[in-house]
Amino acid sequence: MKKILDRLTPPQILTFGFLIIIVSGALILQTPIAHHAGVQVSFIDALFTAVSATAITGLTTLPTASTWSLFGQIVILIMIEIGALGFMTFTVLLLTITRRRIDLKARLLMQDALNLRNLADVKIMLTYVFSLSAIIQVVGAFLLAFDFVPRFGWGKGVYYSVAHSISAFGNAGFTFFPQPVSMFQDDPYVLTVWMFLILAGSLGFLVWRDLMTLVKRQRRRLSLHTRIALSTSGWLIVVGFFGFLLTERGLSTLPGLTNLDRLMDTLFLSIVPRTAGFEVVPMSSISTGGLIILMVLMFVGGTPGSTSGGIKTTTLGILWRQSIAALLGQEHVTYGDRQISQSNIIKAMMLAVLSLAFVLVASLILSITETIPNGHGLEYITFEVIAAFSTTGFSLGLTPDLSVVGKIVIMFVMFIGRVGLYTVMFSVLNIHERSSHHQYPTEEIMIG
Repeated sequence: MKKILDRLTPPQILTFGFLIIIVSGALILQTPIAHHAGVQVSFIDALFTAVSATAITGLTTLPTASTWSLFGQIVILIMIEIGALGFMTFTVLLLTITRRRIDLKARLLMQDALNLRNLADVKIMLTYVFSLSAIIQVVGAFLLAFDFVPRFGWGKGVYYSVAHSISAFGNAGFTFFPQPVSMFQDDPYVLTVWMFLILAGSLGFLVWRDLMTLVKRQRRRLSLHTRIALSTSGWLIVVGFFGFLLTERGLSTLPGLTNLDRLMDTLFLSIVPRTAGFEVVPMSSISTGGLIILMVLMFVGGTPGSTSGGIKTTTLGILWRQSIAALLGQEHVTYGDRQISQSNIIKAMMLAVLSLAFVLVASLILSITETIPNGHGLEYITFEVIAAFSTTGFSLGLTPDLSVVGKIVIMFVMFIGRVGLYTVMFSVLNIHERSSHHQYPTEEIMIG
């Protein structure tokens, strides 16, 4: 076994590690103790749930509360936690607890899993990852308990508080209530706590470390990564908020909702596509314009090194700066007093193009294998694929009715969305950079 591991590259170990966790989770979920008595769960549905939980997506072919027992739900929560923080994070924690030496390969794996620039950051980041995630989730559960305990009683209230703090921070999208989560449309307190947890998870641990070191005055300024991530995230929230105010005017006509409720629901709707997927506002009530905004926000997702999916905020930020520089005729792309490297720009462009192509191919396959109901168009499928790729978990209703082939396609999309296109390309396809020793003549072509 050790010889096999020694032959594998860090991206390959990350990819196969996630696969092992998914298969193990599916086998556990298929046991009778994992679901309610009288409920039949096929292996494909158990596997789909395991993929969705480990990929922290939230798409489900079976209703969570009425299908899975308390044991099954705890298994799902464990997979969400592992999927959110990364299985290699737990592996390194185990090595630390048992006082075993963290070798170079383990450090390389952590560097790859958390998108770190150098190996020196591994132990420091491990401390930040566990301490921050634990503190944020405990605080989130404590705050949610003030609403959930009076509403559901002590036993269910405490459990729901912990479960939905984990799900919100992990941007997982799983909800464990028997009732639709839209019951919180008129509860600004719960929405505020959830927004705090979702943003905390979607910002990424590198950003949080930068912010904490700045507060402690250990450094004088934020890194370029953090500045681009924060500014892009802020603009996405602002644009999404005002966009939904224009497109979702129907929110103000819902019975019992005040103006404050409408504003909070709209703000929540602009934050939750960061791959959280809590359907407080039912997707069936969203207008066509609103669906377009949602798909854009989902496709972008959160920040690298976070619990979010998508092409990431830094990718969008770099591409936007590149576009502005090109329009102004500038040779170099700058942000503040820093210049963005050409390799970063090329990687951002490649990720955006490959992600778009991947979504289109998956949508094409599903348009062949699945039936689109009357009253719906291609958005019925495309929305689902983007939700799966960005690990958001929103659905227009396609997931429960997926064919076997459709379930396999969506599982593959969710897996790619969580592990990452780069990781899969460098592991499964064994793609790597090759240096060229010769250069061809340059020739201009017409554009536009």
